[in-house]
Amino acid sequence: MFDTTDELLRQIQLGEDSSLELKNLEYKNNQVSGPHRNSMADELAAMANTANSVVVLGVDDKSRTITGIPEEKLDIVETWIRNICNDLIEPPLFCRIRKIHVMADDEIKRVIIRIDVPKSLFVHRSPGGQFHRIGSSKRQMSQEVLARLFQQRSQTRIIRFDEQAVTAAPQNCLLKTLWGKFKSHLSPDDDDEFLLKLKLLTQDEDGKTCPSVSGILMASENPMEYITNAFIQAVSYRGTERNAAYQMDATDINGPLDIQITEASKFVQKNMRVFAIKAPARKDIPQYSMQAVFEAIVNAVAHRDYSIHGSKIRLHMFSDRLEIFSPGTISNTMTIDSLALRQSARNELITSLLARCPMPLEEDYGERAFIMDKRGEGVPIILSKSEILSGKKPVYYLIDDSELMLTIFAATPPAGEDEE
Repeated sequence: MFDTTDELLRQIQLGEDSSLELKNLEYKNNQVSGPHRNSMADELAAMANTANSVVVLGVDDKSRTITGIPEEKLDIVETWIRNICNDLIEPPLFCRIRKIHVMADDEIKRVIIRIDVPKSLFVHRSPGGQFHRIGSSKRQMSQEVLARLFQQRSQTRIIRFDEQAVTAAPQNCLLKTLWGKFKSHLSPDDDDEFLLKLKLLTQDEDGKTCPSVSGILMASENPMEYITNAFIQAVSYRGTERNAAYQMDATDINGPLDIQITEASKFVQKNMRVFAIKAPARKDIPQYSMQAVFEAIVNAVAHRDYSIHGSKIRLHMFSDRLEIFSPGTISNTMTIDSLALRQSARNELITSLLARCPMPLEEDYGERAFIMDKRGEGVPIILSKSEILSGKKPVYYLIDDSELMLTIFAATPPAGEDEE
């Protein structure tokens, strides 16, 4: 939609409609004072509930004059928009925000901000209620409209979330250096044909070709740019409490999913303790089986619910245990008790792609050729390898039907042994 700046400027001259909203901003000190945050949230939610749309900041909606945004206030405005999308709209709304230089009518170059609002898979609520867009105005949705919209959105979700289009992402954000590993001699020679066949590219309801959720997660350099919750928060604590005062190491792990899995595994290996038994021969005893840890991280990344905004994978290490939190409940009809016995995938495309990613780690990680195993051996490996080392079976726990927590207990060496 409005693929070039010239096309956008021509549309601005025609004025607002169902898919275009223009806003002039007001400031007080270092804050945006107008329009009101709640009003802006209502506009954005109405657009997401209706169709793929664009909001342009820095344009007077009455005169269609480009007033621009002062360059020193660009970061303030961007933060203002992101906070509105995250804090005032439920579920939070993901938009693409771009700063664009344009030539105004007075021949002075000014900066405007373009916000691409994709038609959502959800029905969003904002401070004023639940709105949709009719022409250039927002309207409160009637119960009949809401019922119909909920039904449509429910049917849309039959298409798995990891195959959905990310309309705010440009097609060229998928890098051949990242998706090239999925190609074989049987793959189509044409890159676009190959990416569409693999579903890394897809078409939205308007027929526009754009990356899929899986494409962003597996083949873009910085998935967080488009899916803000797609990272792993890794923290290592000195004791047994989740307390910032005892934090020893912490990092947010971003990048394609196979890179996240690799870096999260390395984080655990770097921060866990290793004990040495000296008699009769030296033997190293690590706190955790890295094969089990690797499987646990793979499962968290592959099976988490990426549609839950504001939730990330959390990997927290303590002196006596490792905790991994994965957003989303257990998929389909599986239960905690059946995890080791049954096999089910929330993200079938992501799991199939991880099953084609070469294993990046060797020592202590088993003899697997690819990151993901299609035989459902992950949970049994986690349980058995960890219990052999620590004497305690790992525990899965479901938190509020919205997050799966795995606790792996650390091995306790015999008294008097040395720590490396």
